[in-house]
Amino acid sequence: MEVPYKMLSEQALRGVIEEFVSREGTDYGDRIYSLDEKVKHVMGQLVRGEASIVFDQETETCSIVGAEQLRWALLTPEDD
Repeated sequence: MEVPYKMLSEQALRGVIEEFVSREGTDYGDRIYSLDEKVKHVMGQLVRGEASIVFDQETETCSIVGAEQLRWALLTPEDD
């Protein structure tokens, strides 16, 4: 389920973004970015509609996905 970022408090939104950008295996290339830079970058993507926050009801977890990935997931029926 998609969660509009504007529905989250500022503190909750930052927490979701920080958790996302601090995950192991996240690749930012050769440059080293600070946590604040990473958060600003992802926030910009959310504002521009390039990324969305999604909530998985089964695992009760949040994640951030690219807009194209979200569209693909919405078009693909789930196997039940």
